[in-house]
Amino acid sequence: MRAALQSEIGQDKLEVVDDMEAVGFGPGKVKVRIKATGLCHSDLSAMSGVLPQPAPFIPGHEGSGEIVDVGDGVTSHKIGDRVLVCWLPPCGHCPSCKRGQGHLCLEAFGNVATPNFRRAGSDIFGFAGTGTFSEEMVVPAACAVPIPDDLPYDIAALIGCGVTTGLGAAINTAKVEAGSSVAVIGCGGVGISVIQGAKVQGAAQIIAVDPVASRREAALRFGATEAVAPEAFGDAKNRITAGEGFDYVFEVVGKSATAHTAYEMTRRGGSVVVVGAGALDDNYSINMFSLFFDEKKILPSMYGGGDVLRSYDRTIALWRSGRVDLAGLITHRVHLAEINDALDQMRTGVALRTCIEL
Repeated sequence: MRAALQSEIGQDKLEVVDDMEAVGFGPGKVKVRIKATGLCHSDLSAMSGVLPQPAPFIPGHEGSGEIVDVGDGVTSHKIGDRVLVCWLPPCGHCPSCKRGQGHLCLEAFGNVATPNFRRAGSDIFGFAGTGTFSEEMVVPAACAVPIPDDLPYDIAALIGCGVTTGLGAAINTAKVEAGSSVAVIGCGGVGISVIQGAKVQGAAQIIAVDPVASRREAALRFGATEAVAPEAFGDAKNRITAGEGFDYVFEVVGKSATAHTAYEMTRRGGSVVVVGAGALDDNYSINMFSLFFDEKKILPSMYGGGDVLRSYDRTIALWRSGRVDLAGLITHRVHLAEINDALDQMRTGVALRTCIEL
């Protein structure tokens, strides 16, 4: 089958090959034929080494498709089921899951260290234990979440990670209050989803901050009340909040520098919500007096900060009701052979989300 291969970390182009094999099928597993996958910035971070990932590997973790085979012991799925890919499925029995924090489940990370592809006799990993830049893949049954017939494959793929992460950060983690002021630093696909989540929650002001003009324009279409370049962020804070700072500031970049900016732009007693996935060697430090005196809450948000399965259902309900626009996030549609062009578009900030059709 065809797949996009990253041979070594740091390589900025993917090799589209046609001799990849999906392996590991057996009890408790399902084989999925991928119909659509999203290109997320986390894929770029894995390619560059910002996020740890064994190589060689197949990127991609936002996917959807159809079950084509079911392993022994799997009773929850059947051949022909339409599914989205959940890269971090809750196991249901670990301490985090029992506390209702399935998004912090560590059991699923065992999938990351297990190669699920092979080429020319060599093991190949899938990013985050999945690898959706492939025509077929084998995953534990829990990674394949059934979806309703009216949900298009391209939208389902986005719900698998980016949309759930962004909406959940606003709804689950921050619990944005109606009438509040919100700023979002970084307006790619996840940042736009944060904006939509803040809008659903009833925020009065939603300020989008991004250096790329096309992303600022997109943010306004998705619910931001104003969009500014980073250099104008301070003026916006003074004008909108009388210098006090925003009730909630979301960092959706994954760098300590933007986390510092988020902290500075948050009012005393407000919330700094860290959504971006950063590097292991990028450390964040804070003045201890400010931490005590200003009582700003620092809230990391992993995968939307809540039960991912419930979050999927909520997102589908919001999409059906027209409360969130998911189709509009897909600014580019390409086929697998065009994946390197899509990577370049993502790096330059042209695309909010690219849908790759397999």
